Amino acid sequence: MEILLFLLAMCMLAAIIGPWVMRRRGGIRQVAPGSPDAADPDTYGFARQEELDVRMPGPDQDLLDVLDVVQATQEWRAASQLLAGTPKEGEVRWQRVQAFAGAASLELAQQPGKGGSWLRAWRAEAPKDAGGAAVHAEFLVQQAWRSSSAGSDDFRIILEEARTVCGEAALLAPGDPVPYIVELAVARGLTYTPEQFDQLWAKIIDRAPAHMGAHIAALHFHCEKWHGSRKDADAFATAAAARAPQGSLLAALPLFAVYEHLPEVNLVQGFYRGQVVTKAVEGAMFAAHAARPDDPMLAHVRHLLVLFLVHMERWSEAMHQLVLIDGHVGALPWTADADPAAQYTVYRALAVAGYEANGGSPATLPH
Repeated sequence: MEILLFLLAMCMLAAIIGPWVMRRRGGIRQVAPGSPDAADPDTYGFARQEELDVRMPGPDQDLLDVLDVVQATQEWRAASQLLAGTPKEGEVRWQRVQAFAGAASLELAQQPGKGGSWLRAWRAEAPKDAGGAAVHAEFLVQQAWRSSSAGSDDFRIILEEARTVCGEAALLAPGDPVPYIVELAVARGLTYTPEQFDQLWAKIIDRAPAHMGAHIAALHFHCEKWHGSRKDADAFATAAAARAPQGSLLAALPLFAVYEHLPEVNLVQGFYRGQVVTKAVEGAMFAAHAARPDDPMLAHVRHLLVLFLVHMERWSEAMHQLVLIDGHVGALPWTADADPAAQYTVYRALAVAGYEANGGSPATLPH
């Protein structure tokens, strides 16, 4: 019996580690960094790990410039002006609100009691500023999820405050979907009833029916690990993809649903080449190809595609995605890890190794 259990354990270990150690195509071996046989991402012009920007999924120079000013001077007015000039109906406003809130949250973590003072000043000096209210609400949401255990008293207290601030932000900007999108995370943490969630979702759809960021946030609520099931999440994602307008990235939403339900340990050989994964990947590839090159959510789709394409050993396609997103790692799946830059770098190295093992080189990769 002990021998049988030992053999079963060895089979499970091989199933987990085997695909990473030896690939069927090209026989990819992991080698020590610096080895003459090691794949070198530098030869492709990729950023070094320490240079990767973990704050955003893709470039937004206006945001970076303003963040630099705000953090250097602790003066909030530049942030307020940027948000005031950012259209309400698009995806960019939502991303910028998240970035400002994340910056304040990180400052507070690094300097407890002092960091993020510019956000406190913003709210105190301009309580009727819609942008400041939205950033404050998102800041509270991030604080709840980062500093408290889900379901604890502290967690619920912070989220209740976030819900109040979401309401204030919504009143200050009637046509802005962002306060309601922020509240989607509150709904997940405070366990809204299906009726409460539907009422909230209707407010978002009325204002921005094709908002990709809102759909990704809502998808979490429908997932098995929160208040739905795999079936619920798939139905929500598939319905959104089916009604997606021409050029919309909503066609990629089923891939996010698949990602949210990936097994923690995969013991199924060929899982990433199965029909469900393949169909979702092809849909996301089509959506990325059809989308506007300047769509601010395009980087989110490309980042997720890298993970799946590497697992599927579609090296060339993975490399093409990497060329387009490298330098920024502030997106799923990397942000689910404690060290997003390190996690991204692992997958990038695997893609380079697989690409080169199958005859690829910097010369054969279009930029």
